[in-house]
Amino acid sequence: MQSRLRVDRRLIQQARSARLYLALTIGFGTLAGFILVGQALLLSQIVTDVFLAGKTLSHVQPQLLLLLVLSVARAGFSWGVEVAAQKTSGQVKHSLRQRLIRHLFILGPAYTSGERSGELTNTVVEGVEALEAYFSQYLPQLAMAALVPLTILIFILPLDLTSGLVLLLTAPLIPFFMILIGDAANRLTQRQWKSLSRMSAHFLDSLQGLTTLKLLGRSRDQTRVIAAISDQFKQTTLGVLRVAFLSALVLEMVATISTAVVAVGIGLRLLYGRLIFEQAFFVLILAPEFYLPLRMLGTRFHAGMSGVAAAERIFEILDTPSRQIKPSTLQTRDPSEHRFDIHLQNVHHSYDNGHRGALHGLTLQIAPGEKVAIVGPSGSGKSTIAHLLLRFIDPDSGSITIDGQPLDSVDITAWRSQIAWVPQNPYLFNTSVGENIRLADPNATEEEVIRAAQQAHAHEFIQALPQAYDTLLGERGSRLSGGQAQRVALARAFLKQAPFLILDEATANLDPEIEAHLQQAMEHLLQDRTALIIAHRLGVVQSADTIHVIAGGRVIETGSHTALLEEDGLYSRLFAAHGGFA
Repeated sequence: MQSRLRVDRRLIQQARSARLYLALTIGFGTLAGFILVGQALLLSQIVTDVFLAGKTLSHVQPQLLLLLVLSVARAGFSWGVEVAAQKTSGQVKHSLRQRLIRHLFILGPAYTSGERSGELTNTVVEGVEALEAYFSQYLPQLAMAALVPLTILIFILPLDLTSGLVLLLTAPLIPFFMILIGDAANRLTQRQWKSLSRMSAHFLDSLQGLTTLKLLGRSRDQTRVIAAISDQFKQTTLGVLRVAFLSALVLEMVATISTAVVAVGIGLRLLYGRLIFEQAFFVLILAPEFYLPLRMLGTRFHAGMSGVAAAERIFEILDTPSRQIKPSTLQTRDPSEHRFDIHLQNVHHSYDNGHRGALHGLTLQIAPGEKVAIVGPSGSGKSTIAHLLLRFIDPDSGSITIDGQPLDSVDITAWRSQIAWVPQNPYLFNTSVGENIRLADPNATEEEVIRAAQQAHAHEFIQALPQAYDTLLGERGSRLSGGQAQRVALARAFLKQAPFLILDEATANLDPEIEAHLQQAMEHLLQDRTALIIAHRLGVVQSADTIHVIAGGRVIETGSHTALLEEDGLYSRLFAAHGGFA
């Protein structure tokens, strides 16, 4: 329950972005409550005049017309409540989704790689959408459940103190039972949301690994697993519905019994002449309406509960610490300047909250204009260095400086604009080849894109595609081979013209012919630039100015290719083993 209240408070804070529409929703609902009282008053007067005073239609015609006007006005305010409530939820959802996506981008791949893509997608899309009922139904109803009964009590208490006290004393029973049942429903709804997230994540995993499942003959097994997860989600959903129907029954019983108590009391006092008919009828009309907002609150409490369950996960992501982007002090550089003096001094970094160490006191320097290669066995921390320089992650301790300036004091966007990164597995989006290359410079002309592709030796195969540069690549560039995808990534680097290059095992897992093409393209790309080359094969690093050999998260050997071979250390042993690095 404490968790639910904490999430409720944060969701109410989110509603401040749409405070105008929320105020209109509550205001229209309250005005509709006042009109309801006026309708009850007019109706009680009309019935009294016609059945007790014997008045004709012409006598009560003004009252009937006024009743009609009030009915139209109440319908208008009810419509206004719905429109303003939808505006509230729409604005809050848009704001929250923007915050969530922006925060995920700030957290970067170091965070998202440790999460399931399907679960994150479900949270951003369905999770935020689940807040619709909370902001459009539950939150406005929460205010009206307090204001409308209070309005009715203000008019009933001076006329009939006994009935007013009965209403006042029985009203808390409905929220009381709602809280009792709601606690159980909250746990079930959280379980339902987690089940939906697991199902979404597992289904996406199955789709992305469909080729592997088919090759290994395990697709039928995955079908059964998905069916089992779906059945679990169904059972959880039915459990939530059972509790919701049970709570509705309890709330209806409490409201019905309370209304009956008021009616019996009015009838007895009317029978003994202690209450006049018009007042009695007025109170009797308003008694069910007094409990209606409270009953509606119970119903909408369950409607908004799935949103609360989703909000817990949303706020968990938003609460994940991120780096504070600081004002830029880095001057934009022309590629020909390439004056980046990069120092990593005694850098430590670990993953999984310190349980999996990656770097242990690593120290190295990349001098301006120098081509530095990093080699070593798998798991030695090579890619971690690239992620540190790209600021996807920050070191646990130690320092990284650029021209003597701490890297964490440099604006992230400004720093990354100076870097061209070619990873081992570049991501290609399901858009055209040209648009994928143009990611490096959205304002690039078609001629500049073609020139970058030619420099990356990609123009020839792109021209052979069905629609050349306008060919859609499919999800993750499924229409291209590994070597073709790498050349598209190199074309991005050529187009960006960044002064600092990071090549993260860019030729790994490619056949020798394609590697030769990429090697030639990379040699051209490396000219007059500062570069960090994380090597998988020796062909890329032999011409590097300095080679650092890493093992156990620290530099154990440094030198040129020839000097390291003469030392007969780890580098020479790795060189002898298949002529490359695993």
